[in-house]
Amino acid sequence: MILFLQILLIVSSVLLILLVLLHRGRGGGLSSLFGGGMQSSLSGSSVVEKNLDRLTLFVGAIWVIAIIGIGLLLKVN
Repeated sequence: MILFLQILLIVSSVLLILLVLLHRGRGGGLSSLFGGGMQSSLSGSSVVEKNLDRLTLFVGAIWVIAIIGIGLLLKVN
């Protein structure tokens, strides 16, 4: 079980790094390569940015669950 959580932690860490780098900064980011730069003036962010935010939060939640799971398993052992 702990091996599964460790692999999950490594994979989610790499994905989280990549997803954060895809986010747009003040001057635009890598997300503009995938259509994130085309947004209307009425909405705060495009659909791509909203989906990227949701995916980043989901992967971040998996990362936190893996950290807590590893900590609990190490504490029990």
